[in-house]
Amino acid sequence: MGKKIKKEVEPPPKDVFDPLSVESKKAATVVLMLSSPEEEVLSKACEAIYKFASKGEENKLTLLDLGALEPLFKLVTHEDPIVRRNATMVVGVMASHNDVKKSLRQLDVTSAFIARLAPEEDVVTHEFASLCLVHMAAEYNSKVQIFEQGGLEPLISLLGSPDPDVKKNCVECIYNMVQDFQSRAAVRELNVIPPLLDLLKSDYPIIQLLALKTLGTISIDRETRVMLREHQGLDHLFKILETKEFNDLHVEALGVVANCLEDVDTMQLIQETGGLRKLLAFTEVSTLTDFQKNAAKAIAKAAYDPENRKILNEQEVEKCLVTLLGTDNDGTKIAASQAIAAMCENLASKQTIGTLGIPQLVQLLSSDNEEVKEAAATALVNLTTAHPANASAVAEADGIEPLINLLSSKRDGVVASAATVLTNLATQEPLRLSIQSHGIMTAVVEPLHSTNSIVQSRAALTVAAVGCDADARTELRNSGGLEPLIKLLYSKHDEVRRNACWAVMVCAADDPTAAAMTRLGALDILEEINLSIGRKNNFSDAALDKILDHNLPQKYSQMGFLTSSNIITDGFYDFGQVKPGVKLLSLEELSAQQLNDRRAIILVNSKTPELELTAPPVATDEKSPQDFLSSRVTTSSSSTNRKISRERASSIEEKEKPESPGRSFSVSKGGGREKGSRKGKGKKEEEKPKEEEPEPVMPKIVEEVPLKALWYPPVDSILVDYITEVSKTILPLPTTKEQVVALAQFVAEKMGGPIETDKLHEFSWELHISEIEYELKCNVVPIGKINKGTFYHRALLFKVLADRIGVSCSLVRGEYTRAWNEVKLVDDSPLGIPGLLLPPQVYIVDLMYQPGNLMKEGSPEADRYGRI
Repeated sequence: MGKKIKKEVEPPPKDVFDPLSVESKKAATVVLMLSSPEEEVLSKACEAIYKFASKGEENKLTLLDLGALEPLFKLVTHEDPIVRRNATMVVGVMASHNDVKKSLRQLDVTSAFIARLAPEEDVVTHEFASLCLVHMAAEYNSKVQIFEQGGLEPLISLLGSPDPDVKKNCVECIYNMVQDFQSRAAVRELNVIPPLLDLLKSDYPIIQLLALKTLGTISIDRETRVMLREHQGLDHLFKILETKEFNDLHVEALGVVANCLEDVDTMQLIQETGGLRKLLAFTEVSTLTDFQKNAAKAIAKAAYDPENRKILNEQEVEKCLVTLLGTDNDGTKIAASQAIAAMCENLASKQTIGTLGIPQLVQLLSSDNEEVKEAAATALVNLTTAHPANASAVAEADGIEPLINLLSSKRDGVVASAATVLTNLATQEPLRLSIQSHGIMTAVVEPLHSTNSIVQSRAALTVAAVGCDADARTELRNSGGLEPLIKLLYSKHDEVRRNACWAVMVCAADDPTAAAMTRLGALDILEEINLSIGRKNNFSDAALDKILDHNLPQKYSQMGFLTSSNIITDGFYDFGQVKPGVKLLSLEELSAQQLNDRRAIILVNSKTPELELTAPPVATDEKSPQDFLSSRVTTSSSSTNRKISRERASSIEEKEKPESPGRSFSVSKGGGREKGSRKGKGKKEEEKPKEEEPEPVMPKIVEEVPLKALWYPPVDSILVDYITEVSKTILPLPTTKEQVVALAQFVAEKMGGPIETDKLHEFSWELHISEIEYELKCNVVPIGKINKGTFYHRALLFKVLADRIGVSCSLVRGEYTRAWNEVKLVDDSPLGIPGLLLPPQVYIVDLMYQPGNLMKEGSPEADRYGRI
């Protein structure tokens, strides 16, 4: 053998750096290594940084502060796959920190990470690239970038990845993306349903849960629900619901089913396969409160469709819902109440629930949870609307008191619903009286003060429903409810204003309430509303008319007519036509004015003032205090009251004329009578009190009463005579037509007789009226003093006398001095058939040319009568 020769090691080239192993204990040093050109250094530096970042959130922030993010992001697109993978891992982990995400958005990293989802990349790269997109997709702007840069398609493709982490990240990212409607439509086009249904079979619950959540979100759209049904998605969902081991997925699976139930086709499919009955049965016995709550929500959603309500009713869903009302979970009670409210659109369901569930709903009105109260009250609203039996059931379940208590709730929805239920109950008189006995009008004052328009509207509607009873109106008036009600007339909300007008119309049924509302400005605002095309409503006209019905002088002056139901009483006066919004002065104020050249104010008053003992008996005649007292006593006799009124009026005229005839009349000046003016029994009644002579009483009264007497309008003794005469001569006539004709002739006779048409200009009624004004030194003229009257004088007198004897007629003011009366009369049968009833015809009564002539409304003759 030859001798071995030792091989010499060749020394490294002089221009090559010898390998150097460095052990670094500072993150900053490793971050500097990210700028190295050596791939191995970059790979190891990324690997070390990944381990450091995975230890906690503080380390991620430290790396961000060290400036590691920008070089790491550059390495995500490095040409070496190992460097790309490791850099992607680091950025994917760091992206969970909010500050890091903010910096990543500034660097616009989404396109780079979408590129890492390409099939040629390895699984680890897919995992961390999708993880980074999960974190980025939590913010809206990043969602838009991912959508616009085509990120959905690779994400959906990777749902079929063999790696569960990739699946989890991709489905979670898709779930974040589909919160936006554009992405929901896009994933449907990309056929996302099949891979999502496959994920329901996954061995990992988190993947199943995310898939169900995604399906629940995208199934909001009807087109997606159709696709889900076509791919037998309901079978997958019901398998999960029927599997007890998947009880942690039941709530989310039910959410998808709930969306699908909104479609009638899906509902019918579930019903035909028996799935709906199974679902209801499982809901009743389930121990998962969230499942029961979501099941009730699903029923409520489905019940908005009429066909679905019919199907649900056939499956006896009402029993399930009533059962859910008895659970211990407030959320379930709320959802069940909402479902009941939705099902009430079906009449059969309304009747069934009314029988089974009203007592439980009434109990929920006393719950400590305000949301439960609101949901229960809302359900009762729908149950009692247009259903008297259910309304009675609420009252029988002692629901009135808790409903009234809810009116003081701080939650607007509770108050609005409670007020509506009470309104529904008040349509029945026995229930209305029961509601009133619980102090409803006092309780409703607070809701009337609410700033919520719905509460205001419902409260006003409650007032309208209950205010038809006099006691209720008195309670509302005494509790200060009229002021906030009138303020609602100023509301800018149409419904509030409409219901307030309705309530005002109802409450103006009596004089005290109408007067109080007038003082609060109701008349002014209603006139303003009716002048506005946009604010006017059906009830504003009626409300104004109702208030004016209790102020007939204002109504006649402003509206120009009085209907047959507007009975003219003592104290009425015709001021003449005024523009809307102009308020009339009171009769006392008008009487106190100096004589002027304005049109005379025509007064109607046949009533003797009610003399009170507190009124000062000013000695304007020779009567003693005993005579004054005797006058007061005799007025209590109903059989002689009319004669007393006439004599008293006569006494007033005679005694007042020397001082200030007709200007102002008071109790103190109207107490005297002419002795010996009465005969027979009346005289004895007048003399009897004189014999008693209660002398000790009157001086005391005179000393205690105030010096200023109460003002009363002057008594028109001539009008009293007119009323007496027509009552004796015209009232007994057998037919209305005869009464109308006779009364017309009577009025014409008292007002100057018939006037020929061509001599109307010679009829000097103006001078006559001026003479009366001058005689009385007052602008107010009693109608009985007018001996020469034109159209409007005669029409007014006709209306006054007709009202006294029960002849129905209206009074209409025309232009200038024209006015006329309209009466409704039934004509004789043209066929001569006895007992044949014909509709009444409206006639205009001639009081000027041919008194008693009846002119059919619309005829040329009637038109000429009303024109100059």
